[in-house]
Amino acid sequence: MDYLLDNSFTAFLIFIGAVLYSSVGHGGASAYIAILSLTGTPVGIIKPIGLILNIVVSSVASFRFIRHKLFSINVLIPVIFGSIPAAFVGGYISLPSEFYKPLVGIILIIAGLQLLFRFFKKIKKSNNEQISILLAVFIGVLIGLLSGLTGTGGGIFLSPLIIFLGWTSIKGASGTAAVFIFFNSVSGLMGNITSVNSVPEEIYIYIFAVLVGTLIGTHLGIKRFNHLAVKKALGVVIIIAGLKFIIT
Repeated sequence: MDYLLDNSFTAFLIFIGAVLYSSVGHGGASAYIAILSLTGTPVGIIKPIGLILNIVVSSVASFRFIRHKLFSINVLIPVIFGSIPAAFVGGYISLPSEFYKPLVGIILIIAGLQLLFRFFKKIKKSNNEQISILLAVFIGVLIGLLSGLTGTGGGIFLSPLIIFLGWTSIKGASGTAAVFIFFNSVSGLMGNITSVNSVPEEIYIYIFAVLVGTLIGTHLGIKRFNHLAVKKALGVVIIIAGLKFIIT
């Protein structure tokens, strides 16, 4: 397979993405999609690769955050109740390139801007607000459908939302997002299971990279990791990839 950059370098970039994203409970699909796009991976196989890597990262992150009791079961249950079927439907739908690429591009740009400016960081709100079950289910449906369509886990949308709504703490949002991403990614991949046949052999290198990256990232995240400059640099890369998706 003719990629523009060597697979080992791609795996290294994916490793960095896994460290940074797993430190806040995210699967990192937006980073992997950006990296795979910039390194010349065919668009048709980016979605299943992103979901598979998300499953690996979120499964490890979920275990470690739950072990440290850094998640909210009260938020998680209604959200995944809406997201699991929606992600399956989204995964089943194969959008034409002219729709898929701009949609993914917009999501990548949003993810990059969030890394750069951390829009919800300065919001001071109680983290024990009453949870609206209907709103949580509705949020799950929207994010689940979007996740299945694009091959992302939805953590970039869920975490800031539940922090903004005051449903959990910042660290609680990390663990909740990790478990949410796991279920979302599995459901999205099951909806598009035939795409797994097109995944290249290099996936094993990438899986190893995200596995090691997640072990490091979750440890650092639980210990209050915050490499702001690196996160901002990653944000710029993701925005560039998003623009590439939209323009090309």
